[in-house]
Amino acid sequence: MKPGHSGFRRLLYSTRYSLKGLGAAWRNEAAFRQELILTLVLLPTTFWLGRSLLEWLLLLGSALLVMIVELLNSAIEAIVDRIGVEHHVLSGRAKDLGSAAVFLSVLFAFLVWGSLLLSRLGVPLHT
Repeated sequence: MKPGHSGFRRLLYSTRYSLKGLGAAWRNEAAFRQELILTLVLLPTTFWLGRSLLEWLLLLGSALLVMIVELLNSAIEAIVDRIGVEHHVLSGRAKDLGSAAVFLSVLFAFLVWGSLLLSRLGVPLHT
């Protein structure tokens, strides 16, 4: 963004860049497309699974977290590939760490969705 933009104009430019990034992720990142489609498909389920606003926010938030981390992972991969496509131990480590972050966010979402599903089905989750 050019220096000197402030207030509402800055918000407009920031929004434009954010939408451009989401569009790039949709066009270039299969994992992001899959996660977004899965979130949209599961969205109606959140109203059945979530018995309170907090549970609904946990369901939706955990799905959004996966997409957020996927975007950051894709950014890391793009930067590493921009630097050079030849194999380097640090490049591999950066990509592996990004992938691990996605894995942990998916695991968290699975735990949230799974525990609320079991609770909704009447399975006791505590002693």
